[in-house]
Amino acid sequence: MFHGTITEELISHEEWSHYNQNIIEDQKDFVFVKFNGLHLKSMENLQSCISLRVCIFSNNFITDISALQSCLKLIKLDLHGNQIKHLPDDKFWSRLKNLKLLYLHDNGFANLQNVCMLSACPSLVALTMFDCPVSLNKGYRQTLVNNVCSLKALDHHVISDEEIIQNWHLPERFRTYNHRLFFNFCPALKKGSTYMDEINNIKYIISKINGIMAHNSPVLIIQRWIRGFLVRKYLSSLFLYKKHQRKFIRKHETKLICAYRRWEDKDFKDLIFKPGTNITGKLARWKHSICFPAALEYSSKRKKKVFAPSYELKTKDIGKKQRDLIQKGNFNSAFLFT
Repeated sequence: MFHGTITEELISHEEWSHYNQNIIEDQKDFVFVKFNGLHLKSMENLQSCISLRVCIFSNNFITDISALQSCLKLIKLDLHGNQIKHLPDDKFWSRLKNLKLLYLHDNGFANLQNVCMLSACPSLVALTMFDCPVSLNKGYRQTLVNNVCSLKALDHHVISDEEIIQNWHLPERFRTYNHRLFFNFCPALKKGSTYMDEINNIKYIISKINGIMAHNSPVLIIQRWIRGFLVRKYLSSLFLYKKHQRKFIRKHETKLICAYRRWEDKDFKDLIFKPGTNITGKLARWKHSICFPAALEYSSKRKKKVFAPSYELKTKDIGKKQRDLIQKGNFNSAFLFT
């Protein structure tokens, strides 16, 4: 069990004295500190933890938190269950630009004006101050909601639009303290939790709060409808252009197909009804023009280019064969072959 300051307890024993300098140097790289229920009285040795992101100092005897002014990367700060009665000034909170979760419940805060110093914290999303004397004030919740602009959840309930907009009476679903707005974002600490567990928990809490607000805030719902309408209006011209383009393509494809079918029907009529028609030539031409009508001219030119060398080779081979037959005296077979 540790009492007093952290480093003092760690290096008070003789066998640990040679680790003094190493401990101080390593503190610069600390990103996660968890000292829960260790009866600590001071946080002064956290001044060197400049990389600290998650700090859990719950259920101790801490009265002053000014040592955290150098921990500019803090995302989550859990100080519930201590003896803190006074918060630092707004300069302290304005430097904690990444702080999103702050747990201060079960402390000795009594001055509502001092608690309003949290308005300087630019990214604070969730705050707990229940079980503190200040929470017994009549205008406690309304004062905090209207002073801390970035705040989305306070004491187990997501902030409703009725608390932000004065004299706006909403249906039961959107009212303050409705069961749909309830969310316990400060559950009991788990033993053996790691830094990644805490980071994933922070992401889950923030996404859950945003999801509750998206479905239970009339202002956000109306904004979502308006954005959808403006996007559809902006892109409607593009959609109409594509629609007309597809219609134009289908129309011309239909004309080409109809023309091609009429051309095929004419060939078959000539084969059937005209006795003097060259059947072999017609069938050969029909066979080699199965392709799309628009590509008939191109395919015929290509065939001439491709098959012209093969035709020349074929004629040369035939002439060579005829000469061989004449030399052997097979005039009849050569005559038949030609």
